[in-house]
Amino acid sequence: MIKLPSQQRSASSVHAELAVIVESTHDAIIGMTRQGVITSWNPAAAQLYGYAAEEIVGRAARLLCPEDAHPAEAEALRRIAEGEEVKQYRTQRRRKDGTVIAISLTALPVAGPAGGIVSVTTVSRVLADQPAARGNYGRRQGDGLLQAQEDKSQEQLQQAQRLENLGQLAGGVAHDFNNLLAVILNYVSFVSEELAAATEADWPQRRETALKDLAQIERAGERAASLTRQLLAFARREVIQPQVLDLDLVITAVQEMLHRTLGEHVNLVTSLAGGLWPVLADPGQLEQVLVNLAINARDAMAAGGTLSIDTSNITVDADTVAGGSKSRQGRNVRLRVSDTGTGMTREVIEHAFEPFYTTKRDGTGTGLGLATVYGIVTQAGGQVQIYSEPDGGTTFTITLPVTAEAVTPLTEPAPYKRTPQGETVLVVEDEAALREVTKRILTRNGYHVITAENGPEALDIARGYPGEIHLLVTDVVMPRMLGREVAERMLVIKPEIEVLFMSGYARPVLASQGRLDPNVALVEKPFSEADLLAKAGQVLDGHFPGFKTVQGTPT
Repeated sequence: MIKLPSQQRSASSVHAELAVIVESTHDAIIGMTRQGVITSWNPAAAQLYGYAAEEIVGRAARLLCPEDAHPAEAEALRRIAEGEEVKQYRTQRRRKDGTVIAISLTALPVAGPAGGIVSVTTVSRVLADQPAARGNYGRRQGDGLLQAQEDKSQEQLQQAQRLENLGQLAGGVAHDFNNLLAVILNYVSFVSEELAAATEADWPQRRETALKDLAQIERAGERAASLTRQLLAFARREVIQPQVLDLDLVITAVQEMLHRTLGEHVNLVTSLAGGLWPVLADPGQLEQVLVNLAINARDAMAAGGTLSIDTSNITVDADTVAGGSKSRQGRNVRLRVSDTGTGMTREVIEHAFEPFYTTKRDGTGTGLGLATVYGIVTQAGGQVQIYSEPDGGTTFTITLPVTAEAVTPLTEPAPYKRTPQGETVLVVEDEAALREVTKRILTRNGYHVITAENGPEALDIARGYPGEIHLLVTDVVMPRMLGREVAERMLVIKPEIEVLFMSGYARPVLASQGRLDPNVALVEKPFSEADLLAKAGQVLDGHFPGFKTVQGTPT
């Protein structure tokens, strides 16, 4: 975790960091009311219990409990509601498909601002090789003492491994961002010195030097933005815009880029099946998967070799799943990427998808390439597996579930331009510097801009504003009031207002399973002047049906 000198983290950044951890952990984390109604559901819970968040949120948690476990669970909930922690007891849960699994569960009360218990958070994981002792809250009979000690040792080992992984993640983020910050801060200093020392006689030379230094700052900023996107992809927190795709067309579109990435010493061979079943995924993310795997293969074939890419339709039956296959049962599209490189040891394979894990000791690898691949494939509902032997090459096998929808053509949108007509824009952003940047971009391009630093202030401004406010541009994650609520309340005050969200971390409050509704307009941070103007113009010209059509006009 990075903190710049004399700069405190905002509440929104802390919330975002915590949310990334919750979403990327392998433990099922479930929030519920004191009465046991589920209010939050992380991806690990969806994977463990089989319910998507939209299927389970708002329903009673007892849906997951076998009937004979209801009394013990009710007693546990009563104790938690009174403020007691119930730590690591063994119980059973029923998955969506009806199978009953043994789990280890910890339940924690959550206090509100006034001190009373307002909700409950549970953390659970499967105990696949152990029978459950229903409602025993950690106590076993007979010779269970030894078993309990073994369980505790295993829990401690797993906790230590999770902490080590988080430490590795934090250390990698700090290392890479500190390098980028060192570049940015020093080049800013260089530019300041050039401008301060400039005279009329040497201004052309100093101007040229300053422009070169500014280019270095821009490149460092772009690398920082790329690193952030990779972290969000790994944590399955990137907001995506999936399309129904023919995977062969994605590979064909990116083939030229792959040739440039691999270089002349690596031969690229593709074997595309044709007639692939459609899959639902973000095409840009799939391209990133292919490029990342190509880079990984290139580095494993320093002396040259062959990278092979093939596709096929496969049907996974119940016996295959029962035999240990990670692919989903039913129809899937398979993508295999194989190289003839140095291969991996079993130990390397076990850690390959961890963020900032790298075997490149010369500092050329960030350790995020395969972590990003894992995050993207998982977010698309797919699976990725590695087969490799030392000196025997490596094969990555990716399976993506088939969708019943029709394939949409891959098109590159043309840059959107619009001439503003002096429309009034209300910008809501809690970060002062970014609020000023946004205002400056819009003002210099012909919009009339008013600003607010939080939701309540924005609503007060709107109530007292005598004229029409044409566009609301609001951050998504802010203290006091989230952007979604600002938009909902703003539509009551100004029913004709259009809404544009801006965020680098919008999924928790705008998207379902990380997928942005096509009716909702979002400009992702960090955005350029062209990005913001294009999206604002599209919203005002009616290219998005608007947030209000998704939400419904609030009463």
